Amino acid sequence: MSFGERLAALSARQKVAAGLATVVVVVGGTVGGVVAASGSTQHAAAPSSPPTTVTPTPTPKPKPKPKPKPKPRPKRPRLNPLTGWGGVPKGPVVAVKIDDTGNGRPQRGVDQADIVYVEQAEGGLTRLVAVFASHKPVVEAVRSTRTSDPELLTQYGPIAFVASGGGGDSLPALDRSILRSVINDRGGVGFGRDGSRPVPYNLTSNLGAVSSAVRGASGARSIGFTWSFTLNGARSTLGPQVNTVVGGTPVSFRWNGRIKRYVRSIGGQLQSAADGRPIATPNVIVQYCQVTVHPGDVDVAGNPAQYTHSVGRGKVVVFRNGRRIDGTWSRPYSKAPTSLRDGRGKPIALAPGGAWVILVANGAPLTS
Repeated sequence: MSFGERLAALSARQKVAAGLATVVVVVGGTVGGVVAASGSTQHAAAPSSPPTTVTPTPTPKPKPKPKPKPKPRPKRPRLNPLTGWGGVPKGPVVAVKIDDTGNGRPQRGVDQADIVYVEQAEGGLTRLVAVFASHKPVVEAVRSTRTSDPELLTQYGPIAFVASGGGGDSLPALDRSILRSVINDRGGVGFGRDGSRPVPYNLTSNLGAVSSAVRGASGARSIGFTWSFTLNGARSTLGPQVNTVVGGTPVSFRWNGRIKRYVRSIGGQLQSAADGRPIATPNVIVQYCQVTVHPGDVDVAGNPAQYTHSVGRGKVVVFRNGRRIDGTWSRPYSKAPTSLRDGRGKPIALAPGGAWVILVANGAPLTS
Protein backbone atom coordinates (compact mmCIF):
# COMPACT_ATOMS: atom_id res chain seq x y z
CA MET A 1 0.00 0.00 0.00
CA SER A 2 1.38 3.26 -0.99
CA PHE A 3 1.82 6.08 1.39
CA GLY A 4 -1.11 7.93 0.02
CA GLU A 5 -3.46 4.97 0.48
CA ARG A 6 -2.27 4.49 4.11
CA LEU A 7 -2.87 8.15 4.75
CA ALA A 8 -6.39 7.90 3.35
CA ALA A 9 -7.13 4.82 5.43
CA LEU A 10 -5.83 6.51 8.59
CA SER A 11 -7.95 9.52 7.95
CA ALA A 12 -11.01 7.32 7.62
CA ARG A 13 -10.41 5.68 11.06
CA GLN A 14 -9.79 9.04 12.68
CA LYS A 15 -13.12 10.25 11.36
CA VAL A 16 -14.85 7.21 12.81
CA ALA A 17 -13.11 7.73 16.16
CA ALA A 18 -14.02 11.37 16.13
CA GLY A 19 -17.60 10.49 15.40
CA LEU A 20 -17.68 8.00 18.28
CA ALA A 21 -16.21 10.61 20.61
CA THR A 22 -18.83 13.01 19.51
CA VAL A 23 -21.51 10.43 20.18
CA VAL A 24 -20.03 9.71 23.62
CA VAL A 25 -19.92 13.38 24.41
CA VAL A 26 -23.47 13.82 23.23
CA VAL A 27 -24.67 10.74 25.09
CA GLY A 28 -22.73 11.71 28.18
CA GLY A 29 -24.06 15.17 28.09
CA THR A 30 -27.51 13.82 27.75
CA VAL A 31 -27.09 11.37 30.59
CA GLY A 32 -25.48 14.01 32.74
CA GLY A 33 -28.21 16.38 31.87
CA VAL A 34 -30.74 13.77 32.78
CA VAL A 35 -28.97 13.04 36.07
CA ALA A 36 -28.52 16.69 36.77
CA ALA A 37 -32.19 17.32 35.98
CA SER A 38 -33.47 14.42 38.08
CA GLY A 39 -30.90 14.44 40.88
CA SER A 40 -30.14 11.39 43.01
CA THR A 41 -32.74 8.79 44.04
CA GLN A 42 -32.80 10.26 47.61
CA HIS A 43 -33.54 13.86 46.47
CA ALA A 44 -36.30 13.78 43.85
CA ALA A 45 -37.56 17.16 42.65
CA ALA A 46 -40.98 18.27 44.01
CA PRO A 47 -43.73 18.21 41.47
CA SER A 48 -44.69 21.58 40.17
CA SER A 49 -47.85 23.25 41.84
CA PRO A 50 -51.07 23.34 39.86
CA PRO A 51 -51.97 26.72 38.50
CA THR A 52 -53.81 28.93 41.02
CA THR A 53 -57.45 29.59 40.19
CA VAL A 54 -58.58 33.09 41.13
CA THR A 55 -62.23 33.14 42.31
CA PRO A 56 -63.89 36.51 41.85
CA THR A 57 -65.23 38.10 45.06
CA PRO A 58 -69.04 38.26 44.84
CA THR A 59 -70.54 41.71 45.07
CA PRO A 60 -72.59 41.87 48.30
CA LYS A 61 -76.29 42.37 47.75
CA PRO A 62 -77.78 45.33 49.61
CA LYS A 63 -79.78 44.25 52.64
CA PRO A 64 -83.48 45.05 52.34
CA LYS A 65 -84.61 47.79 54.63
CA PRO A 66 -86.73 46.41 57.47
CA LYS A 67 -90.38 47.23 57.12
CA PRO A 68 -91.54 49.60 59.83
CA LYS A 69 -93.68 47.87 62.43
CA PRO A 70 -97.28 48.98 62.27
CA LYS A 71 -98.22 51.24 65.10
CA PRO A 72 -100.57 49.52 67.53
CA ARG A 73 -104.09 50.79 67.36
CA PRO A 74 -104.95 52.84 70.40
CA LYS A 75 -107.15 50.90 72.77
CA ARG A 76 -110.62 52.23 73.11
CA PRO A 77 -111.30 53.32 76.65
CA ARG A 78 -113.64 51.02 78.50
CA LEU A 79 -117.02 52.58 79.08
CA ASN A 80 -119.55 52.15 81.84
CA PRO A 81 -121.62 49.21 80.53
CA LEU A 82 -124.70 50.51 82.35
CA THR A 83 -124.71 53.92 80.64
CA GLY A 84 -122.55 53.63 77.51
CA TRP A 85 -120.29 56.55 78.45
CA GLY A 86 -117.76 57.58 81.08
CA GLY A 87 -115.19 55.21 82.50
CA VAL A 88 -116.01 51.97 84.28
CA PRO A 89 -117.17 52.98 87.78
CA LYS A 90 -115.11 51.91 90.76
CA GLY A 91 -116.57 49.91 93.58
CA PRO A 92 -119.59 47.63 93.69
CA VAL A 93 -122.93 48.20 92.01
CA VAL A 94 -125.70 48.96 94.52
CA ALA A 95 -129.41 48.47 93.82
CA VAL A 96 -132.04 50.02 96.09
CA LYS A 97 -135.78 49.43 96.52
CA ILE A 98 -137.41 52.89 96.55
CA ASP A 99 -140.96 54.07 97.25
CA ASP A 100 -142.99 55.28 94.25
CA THR A 101 -146.09 56.75 95.88
CA GLY A 102 -147.04 60.33 96.59
CA ASN A 103 -145.95 59.94 100.23
CA GLY A 104 -142.42 59.01 99.10
CA ARG A 105 -141.97 61.90 96.67
CA PRO A 106 -139.92 63.77 95.83
CA GLN A 107 -137.53 60.84 95.80
CA ARG A 108 -133.99 61.56 96.85
CA GLY A 109 -131.04 60.46 94.72
CA VAL A 110 -133.06 58.60 92.10
CA ASP A 111 -132.03 61.10 89.42
CA GLN A 112 -128.42 59.88 89.84
CA ALA A 113 -129.17 56.21 89.15
CA ASP A 114 -127.76 54.54 86.05
CA ILE A 115 -130.79 52.31 85.45
CA VAL A 116 -134.21 52.42 87.13
CA TYR A 117 -136.95 49.77 86.96
CA VAL A 118 -140.63 50.47 87.60
CA GLU A 119 -142.44 47.33 88.80
CA GLN A 120 -145.69 46.30 90.44
CA ALA A 121 -145.86 45.79 94.18
CA GLU A 122 -149.39 45.01 95.38
CA GLY A 123 -152.74 46.75 95.36
CA GLY A 124 -151.96 48.30 91.97
CA LEU A 125 -149.06 50.34 93.41
CA THR A 126 -145.54 50.60 91.99
CA ARG A 127 -142.05 50.50 93.47
CA LEU A 128 -138.70 51.44 91.95
CA VAL A 129 -135.54 49.38 91.80
CA ALA A 130 -132.77 51.93 91.19
CA VAL A 131 -129.32 50.68 90.19
CA PHE A 132 -126.32 52.86 91.07
CA ALA A 133 -122.78 52.51 89.74
CA SER A 134 -121.61 55.93 88.53
CA HIS A 135 -122.75 57.72 91.69
CA LYS A 136 -123.37 56.63 95.28
CA PRO A 137 -125.65 59.31 96.79
CA VAL A 138 -127.94 59.26 99.82
CA VAL A 139 -131.30 57.87 98.66
CA GLU A 140 -134.83 58.12 100.07
CA ALA A 141 -137.35 56.59 100.68
CA VAL A 142 -136.03 53.03 101.00
CA ARG A 143 -138.77 50.38 101.08
CA SER A 144 -139.07 46.60 101.39
CA THR A 145 -138.08 43.99 98.84
CA ARG A 146 -140.37 41.71 96.83
CA THR A 147 -139.86 38.07 95.89
CA SER A 148 -139.28 38.88 92.21
CA ASP A 149 -136.37 41.29 92.90
CA PRO A 150 -133.60 38.63 93.02
CA GLU A 151 -134.67 37.29 89.62
CA LEU A 152 -134.56 40.78 88.12
CA LEU A 153 -131.15 41.72 89.58
CA THR A 154 -129.24 38.44 89.20
CA GLN A 155 -128.25 39.48 85.65
CA TYR A 156 -126.01 42.14 87.26
CA GLY A 157 -124.05 39.53 89.22
CA PRO A 158 -123.56 39.45 93.00
CA ILE A 159 -124.23 43.16 93.53
CA ALA A 160 -125.32 44.84 96.77
CA PHE A 161 -129.06 45.19 97.31
CA VAL A 162 -130.51 47.65 99.82
CA ALA A 163 -134.02 47.37 101.27
CA SER A 164 -135.82 48.21 104.50
CA GLY A 165 -137.03 44.66 105.04
CA GLY A 166 -139.38 42.18 103.43
CA GLY A 167 -142.58 40.30 104.12
CA GLY A 168 -143.68 36.74 103.49
CA ASP A 169 -141.11 34.71 101.55
CA SER A 170 -139.30 37.71 100.07
CA LEU A 171 -136.32 37.70 102.48
CA PRO A 172 -135.80 33.91 102.24
CA ALA A 173 -135.80 34.28 98.44
CA LEU A 174 -133.23 37.06 98.74
CA ASP A 175 -131.07 34.93 101.04
CA ARG A 176 -131.02 32.13 98.46
CA SER A 177 -129.87 34.49 95.71
CA ILE A 178 -126.38 35.66 94.77
CA LEU A 179 -127.14 39.23 95.86
CA ARG A 180 -125.33 40.80 98.83
CA SER A 181 -128.24 42.07 100.90
CA VAL A 182 -128.11 45.16 103.13
CA ILE A 183 -131.37 45.19 105.13
CA ASN A 184 -132.39 47.84 107.69
CA ASP A 185 -134.45 45.37 109.76
CA ARG A 186 -131.33 43.24 110.11
CA GLY A 187 -129.11 46.10 111.24
CA GLY A 188 -127.59 46.81 107.83
CA VAL A 189 -125.06 49.59 107.35
CA GLY A 190 -125.73 53.09 106.03
CA PHE A 191 -129.36 53.64 107.13
CA GLY A 192 -130.83 56.78 108.70
CA ARG A 193 -134.10 58.64 109.18
CA ASP A 194 -135.28 61.93 107.68
CA GLY A 195 -137.09 63.85 110.43
CA SER A 196 -139.07 65.91 107.92
CA ARG A 197 -141.06 62.92 106.69
CA PRO A 198 -143.28 60.34 108.41
CA VAL A 199 -142.40 56.67 108.86
CA PRO A 200 -142.14 54.52 106.72
CA TYR A 201 -141.45 57.10 103.99
CA ASN A 202 -138.36 58.59 105.60
CA LEU A 203 -135.80 55.76 105.58
CA THR A 204 -132.53 56.86 103.94
CA SER A 205 -129.48 54.91 102.80
CA ASN A 206 -125.97 56.30 102.34
CA LEU A 207 -124.79 54.33 99.34
CA GLY A 208 -121.21 55.50 99.80
CA ALA A 209 -121.17 53.81 103.21
CA VAL A 210 -122.81 50.71 101.74
CA SER A 211 -120.27 50.55 98.93
CA SER A 212 -117.37 50.75 101.38
CA ALA A 213 -118.75 48.17 103.81
CA VAL A 214 -120.24 45.45 101.64
CA ARG A 215 -117.97 42.48 100.84
CA GLY A 216 -117.93 40.37 97.71
CA ALA A 217 -120.22 42.59 95.64
CA SER A 218 -119.35 42.89 91.97
CA GLY A 219 -118.77 45.99 89.90
CA ALA A 220 -120.51 47.16 86.75
CA ARG A 221 -120.80 44.66 83.94
CA SER A 222 -122.94 44.39 80.82
CA ILE A 223 -126.54 43.32 81.24
CA GLY A 224 -126.99 43.00 77.47
CA PHE A 225 -127.72 46.61 76.54
CA THR A 226 -125.89 48.16 73.59
CA TRP A 227 -125.27 51.90 73.29
CA SER A 228 -124.87 54.28 70.36
CA PHE A 229 -125.40 57.98 69.69
CA THR A 230 -127.18 57.05 66.45
CA LEU A 231 -130.10 54.74 65.72
CA ASN A 232 -127.85 52.50 63.58
CA GLY A 233 -130.47 52.13 60.86
CA ALA A 234 -133.23 50.88 63.14
CA ARG A 235 -136.72 51.48 61.81
CA SER A 236 -138.49 53.97 64.01
CA THR A 237 -141.57 56.13 64.24
CA LEU A 238 -142.29 59.29 66.18
CA GLY A 239 -142.30 58.73 69.92
CA PRO A 240 -142.40 62.04 71.78
CA GLN A 241 -144.41 60.65 74.70
CA VAL A 242 -144.70 57.42 76.66
CA ASN A 243 -148.03 56.63 78.33
CA THR A 244 -148.65 53.23 79.89
CA VAL A 245 -149.93 51.60 83.08
CA VAL A 246 -148.10 49.45 85.64
CA GLY A 247 -150.66 47.63 87.78
CA GLY A 248 -153.13 50.41 88.48
CA THR A 249 -150.58 53.25 88.28
CA PRO A 250 -150.19 55.42 85.16
CA VAL A 251 -146.58 55.92 84.11
CA SER A 252 -145.73 58.70 81.66
CA PHE A 253 -142.66 60.36 80.14
CA ARG A 254 -142.39 63.32 77.80
CA TRP A 255 -139.51 64.03 75.39
CA ASN A 256 -137.63 67.28 76.04
CA GLY A 257 -135.57 68.19 72.98
CA ARG A 258 -133.63 70.86 74.84
CA ILE A 259 -132.08 68.48 77.37
CA LYS A 260 -132.34 65.41 75.09
CA ARG A 261 -134.19 63.46 77.78
CA TYR A 262 -137.56 61.95 78.52
CA VAL A 263 -138.87 63.62 81.69
CA ARG A 264 -141.21 61.64 83.93
CA SER A 265 -144.64 63.16 84.51
CA ILE A 266 -147.40 62.20 86.98
CA GLY A 267 -150.86 63.62 86.52
CA GLY A 268 -149.46 65.94 83.87
CA GLN A 269 -146.83 67.36 86.23
CA LEU A 270 -143.15 66.96 85.34
CA GLN A 271 -141.27 65.25 88.16
CA SER A 272 -138.12 66.41 89.94
CA ALA A 273 -135.92 64.77 92.53
CA ALA A 274 -135.40 66.23 96.00
CA ASP A 275 -132.37 68.16 94.68
CA GLY A 276 -134.58 69.93 92.13
CA ARG A 277 -133.15 68.19 89.09
CA PRO A 278 -135.64 66.61 86.67
CA ILE A 279 -136.22 62.89 86.86
CA ALA A 280 -135.24 62.26 83.26
CA THR A 281 -133.56 59.67 81.06
CA PRO A 282 -132.38 59.40 77.44
CA ASN A 283 -134.12 56.00 77.09
CA VAL A 284 -137.46 54.59 78.18
CA ILE A 285 -137.80 50.84 77.71
CA VAL A 286 -141.33 49.44 77.96
CA GLN A 287 -140.82 45.71 78.58
CA TYR A 288 -143.89 43.46 78.42
CA CYS A 289 -143.68 40.63 80.96
CA GLN A 290 -145.80 37.89 82.44
CA VAL A 291 -147.07 39.13 85.82
CA THR A 292 -148.62 36.63 88.23
CA VAL A 293 -150.18 36.83 91.67
CA HIS A 294 -147.73 35.75 94.38
CA PRO A 295 -149.58 34.47 97.46
CA GLY A 296 -146.32 33.90 99.33
CA ASP A 297 -146.15 37.63 100.16
CA VAL A 298 -149.32 39.38 101.34
CA ASP A 299 -149.42 42.87 102.84
CA VAL A 300 -151.29 43.92 106.01
CA ALA A 301 -154.35 44.88 103.96
CA GLY A 302 -154.54 41.38 102.50
CA ASN A 303 -153.19 42.30 99.05
CA PRO A 304 -150.93 39.63 97.54
CA ALA A 305 -147.72 40.75 95.87
CA GLN A 306 -147.38 40.64 92.09
CA TYR A 307 -144.50 38.62 90.67
CA THR A 308 -143.01 40.15 87.51
CA HIS A 309 -141.22 37.50 85.45
CA SER A 310 -138.10 39.12 83.94
CA VAL A 311 -136.81 35.80 82.57
CA GLY A 312 -138.37 34.76 79.28
CA ARG A 313 -139.18 36.73 76.17
CA GLY A 314 -141.78 39.16 74.93
CA LYS A 315 -142.56 42.45 73.26
CA VAL A 316 -140.48 45.57 73.91
CA VAL A 317 -140.77 49.18 72.82
CA VAL A 318 -137.74 51.48 73.11
CA PHE A 319 -138.09 55.27 73.15
CA ARG A 320 -135.02 57.42 72.42
CA ASN A 321 -134.35 60.76 70.71
CA GLY A 322 -138.10 61.34 70.37
CA ARG A 323 -138.42 58.13 68.34
CA ARG A 324 -140.12 54.80 68.98
CA ILE A 325 -138.57 51.41 68.06
CA ASP A 326 -140.67 48.24 68.36
CA GLY A 327 -139.02 44.89 68.91
CA THR A 328 -138.60 41.95 71.28
CA TRP A 329 -136.69 41.19 74.47
CA SER A 330 -135.27 37.86 75.59
CA ARG A 331 -133.49 36.52 78.64
CA PRO A 332 -133.23 32.72 78.79
CA TYR A 333 -132.23 32.34 82.46
CA SER A 334 -131.64 34.51 85.53
CA LYS A 335 -127.87 34.99 85.10
CA ALA A 336 -128.24 35.78 81.39
CA PRO A 337 -128.30 39.36 80.07
CA THR A 338 -131.41 40.92 78.56
CA SER A 339 -131.28 41.23 74.78
CA LEU A 340 -133.28 43.92 72.96
CA ARG A 341 -133.77 43.39 69.20
CA ASP A 342 -135.70 45.20 66.51
CA GLY A 343 -138.05 43.68 63.95
CA ARG A 344 -135.10 42.57 61.79
CA GLY A 345 -133.38 40.82 64.68
CA LYS A 346 -130.66 43.42 65.15
CA PRO A 347 -129.76 44.85 68.57
CA ILE A 348 -131.63 48.01 69.51
CA ALA A 349 -129.01 50.59 70.44
CA LEU A 350 -129.81 52.82 73.39
CA ALA A 351 -128.70 56.45 73.58
CA PRO A 352 -125.75 56.72 76.02
CA GLY A 353 -126.71 57.99 79.46
CA GLY A 354 -128.75 55.29 81.20
CA ALA A 355 -132.33 54.08 81.01
CA TRP A 356 -135.65 53.66 82.80
CA VAL A 357 -137.23 50.22 82.27
CA ILE A 358 -141.01 50.04 82.71
CA LEU A 359 -142.00 46.43 83.49
CA VAL A 360 -145.61 46.23 82.32
CA ALA A 361 -147.94 43.25 82.18
CA ASN A 362 -148.64 41.67 78.81
CA GLY A 363 -151.49 43.52 77.17
CA ALA A 364 -150.91 46.79 79.02
CA PRO A 365 -151.87 49.90 76.99
CA LEU A 366 -149.15 52.03 75.42
CA THR A 367 -149.47 55.27 73.50
CA SER A 368 -146.79 57.57 72.14
